[in-house]
Amino acid sequence: MRTLFFQFGWQRTIGAILIFGFSGGIIGASVWSKDLRAEESTAAGKAAAKKRAGETGTDKDAALKKGIATKIAAKVRDASKPAAENAAAKTKIPEVVATSAQSADLSADTTAVAAEIDRLIDAQLAESNVTPAKQVNDEDFLRRVSFDIAGTIPTAKDVTLFGLDPDSNKRAKVVQQLLGTDDYALNWARYWRDVLFLRATNERARVMSRTFEEWMVTQLQANAGWDDITHALITGSGDISEHGEAALIFIHEANPEEIAGEVSRIFLGIQMQCANCHDHPTDKWTRDQFHSLAAFFPRITLRRDPDNPIGFTVTSFEGGRGPGGPSGFRQLIEGAEFVFRRNDKNRDDKMSREEAEGTILGRIFDRLVEQADKDKDGQLTIKELKEMPQPPMQPGRGKSEHHMPDLKHPNEEGQLMTPALFTTNVKGRVGMNDEDRRELLSKWITSPTNTWFAKSLVNRVWGELLGEGFYMPIDDMGPERKPRMIVALDYLAAEFVKHDHDLKWLLGTITATNAYQRQIRYNEPTENPVPFASAIPVRLRSDQVFNAIIKVLGIDEGPRGFEGPQGRGRRTLRGQFEDKFGYDPSTPQDELLGNIPQALTLMNFPIVTNALRADGNTRLGQILANNKDDQDAIAELYLSFFARDPSKKEMTIATEYLAKVGNRREAFEDLAWSLLNSSEFISKR
Repeated sequence: MRTLFFQFGWQRTIGAILIFGFSGGIIGASVWSKDLRAEESTAAGKAAAKKRAGETGTDKDAALKKGIATKIAAKVRDASKPAAENAAAKTKIPEVVATSAQSADLSADTTAVAAEIDRLIDAQLAESNVTPAKQVNDEDFLRRVSFDIAGTIPTAKDVTLFGLDPDSNKRAKVVQQLLGTDDYALNWARYWRDVLFLRATNERARVMSRTFEEWMVTQLQANAGWDDITHALITGSGDISEHGEAALIFIHEANPEEIAGEVSRIFLGIQMQCANCHDHPTDKWTRDQFHSLAAFFPRITLRRDPDNPIGFTVTSFEGGRGPGGPSGFRQLIEGAEFVFRRNDKNRDDKMSREEAEGTILGRIFDRLVEQADKDKDGQLTIKELKEMPQPPMQPGRGKSEHHMPDLKHPNEEGQLMTPALFTTNVKGRVGMNDEDRRELLSKWITSPTNTWFAKSLVNRVWGELLGEGFYMPIDDMGPERKPRMIVALDYLAAEFVKHDHDLKWLLGTITATNAYQRQIRYNEPTENPVPFASAIPVRLRSDQVFNAIIKVLGIDEGPRGFEGPQGRGRRTLRGQFEDKFGYDPSTPQDELLGNIPQALTLMNFPIVTNALRADGNTRLGQILANNKDDQDAIAELYLSFFARDPSKKEMTIATEYLAKVGNRREAFEDLAWSLLNSSEFISKR
């Protein structure tokens, strides 16, 4: 293969762009459009599936059984292979044809709850004179649910067998099978890692990402209730290399105000951080209520390990000065440098009030300017902060009680606050030790009487699966917010509580709804689509895209690694990819914009460009060797990359391009490159 342009020939690459539609997965049109998908539910698509399975006429069951037997035999062979070989296939989903024993594990009332949710949603759609979209076909459902639950794409064989399975309950069964895989736990552990760590106060928080991820995996594998997981995160302490539950405290530097804001956002779905300095401008929450929540966290500190520069322990202290002393001041400066690098938008090496808004510096910006702004320009530099004498930045912080700062007299101690939870108006007392405070807060937050707890989690998971929540953004709920179809949310949240905050039950129920299984409806730009009447394209998270790439191309990821205690300074392939494609899962889909570095990463990622060669030992090379007929090879490629058959138009375009290029190997490399760099590949349809 020539290497003149992005490791592909200039003319060939431009030709592929013009014919297949360049997007870099990010910035342009894709071959994915409504006219190209029209035939997918027709007999032609089913006939293609039968052909792939070797089925003719009446031998459908025989072909299905043969396919299953072949896969089981392959698993037996794989069991004898070295671990390194099996590692490359670790994200493979299990058999999609369920046994009767597996079906017995299905929740008895999942279908009934899903039906009631659909009834409530459909009734409101009818009131708006909106007809919901039809249900997706089997190919799209399997791809969608595989990404949502297991974080990866199904194989071509899985898609074929699932389409041929005559069981009317196969969708519910495959959901339960996916929920039983290790990939389910890893996928959702990474989701929660991103929710927490991408809002971290300090960049060094990433040293704990591996510990948290592994801890979260164990919780999800054990099917711990969301209330139990929440309790562990609020009360977590210990060495950060051993106690993943201490993540929430560590990544926010044991800062009471930062922790309070995140506890409210993550576990209640309510953004309270604005009330740190003033009463909330659009909600009823007050500054007193915010600092009453922060009063649950004043007796926590981070103890540095003198023998390990990235070793810390989250611990309690019960008197004297804690994190408000010299250690806390150093942490503030470290955090400020991180904020500068990330938020200095005009690159003038100064931080303005606008740039500091919403960061750790925003809430104390005026006090910092008063103490450190030597040139009196109303802005701050790193040099000014480092040269600032160490003042009592937050009078009262670091003592055994929390004080709400007096904004008019910042050097005074401020008002002593009693611990209290603003959603239920329950109060603790001054003088409680750290363990009792956080234990009490956890109990109150997870109580069934605090309806915001269940609603926030249900709204978040619903939004992750369907691309939009009942409240939007998903972490900005509250009594003054206007939800969509609130009756459905209230009903599902109540059922979630009845089922002991069971996350697997929730995922199984949502994926069983017609609302989840609807087709995408292509609206005109001027239309205002009604929520949940149809599916919307959802951008895959970085881990999901990476999983799809290594699975489709047959790449061995190698040993897992993190920039953490076991891998400081070393970026793995996955880590490099996350640096470009990672985003906060709480961000609304319409705010996720691709960029040139992401497009270039997909085009130039060395491990990808090498795997896209049609050599004998690559996945593409194997497809060409196993399919001498070009149309069969094209169909196999589409199944591998998109988990669907190509449309008639796509098949025509591809075959015409093959004829034009004249070199089978080079033409298929271009086709594979174009599919990988399409917007469909990095989206959930």
